[in-house]
Amino acid sequence: MSKIPESELILNSDNSVYHLNLLPHEISDTVINVGDPDRVAIVSKFFDTIEVKKQKREFVTHTGLYKGKRITVLSTGIGTDNIDIVYNELDALVNIDLEAREIKKDLKSLNLIRIGTSGSLQNDIPVDGFVFSQFGMGLDGLLNFYKLKNDQEESDIVDAFRKHYPNEGILPQSYIARCSSKLESALSEGMHKGITASCSGFYAPQGRILRYELARQDFIPTLHSFNFKGQRITNFEMETGAMYGLAKILGHHCCSINAIVANRINNEHTHKAEETMNSLIELVLDRLAVLK
Repeated sequence: MSKIPESELILNSDNSVYHLNLLPHEISDTVINVGDPDRVAIVSKFFDTIEVKKQKREFVTHTGLYKGKRITVLSTGIGTDNIDIVYNELDALVNIDLEAREIKKDLKSLNLIRIGTSGSLQNDIPVDGFVFSQFGMGLDGLLNFYKLKNDQEESDIVDAFRKHYPNEGILPQSYIARCSSKLESALSEGMHKGITASCSGFYAPQGRILRYELARQDFIPTLHSFNFKGQRITNFEMETGAMYGLAKILGHHCCSINAIVANRINNEHTHKAEETMNSLIELVLDRLAVLK
């Protein structure tokens, strides 16, 4: 088996992965991802014990025990470009022998769970509600650099979306991937479900107008109106599409769960974001604690 060159897999002097600054024993098989570095401590405050605390740049990691289950919570920062770094380096920690720089013979699948905030794109999904993303629809273009193989269901949905929302030669080609069915069964009860669109930015890429004109004036109405055999775009944010695509390529279980802080159709915004997020965190932790 050929060695992975130093230029392709960059390690720190202690052999930790370059950006996350982590060693293999410092993460659990179950990893909660949050965007905001400050949210890591908000999650780990529920832990019974914390054994690892590390930070490099926006990547903060806490690993500890919650009701007897070892869990890692790791901040990704904002955007799919950061997901590209985090998911490749998490995979390297469990599936590459960092000393030998060789891919391991026996590969491991991590459980990767995003807990985040998002904007609703449907009238009936209110602020302070929870959305479980059955599909991640990437509008950012990241997965176009990878060979992502879709099954028939994914292909049918993304083909319909591309006809509904053509890129007109100026936008990245959209892509799609499905969540882990195992994590959906374990975590999604009582939540809204659908397709989460992942955007490449927060302002114009999410249809916000400040001191400029949008290239696509119909962005929000177009996402809102998409419906393919009952599958609709429930919400949008900036990470889920890349998470689902990379997890599928690398063989990990992945899901994304969002607290709705704004409804872009009704022009509403939450007034209790902290309370809502704490409720979501505790709910997810309790369900993860009994995950086999």
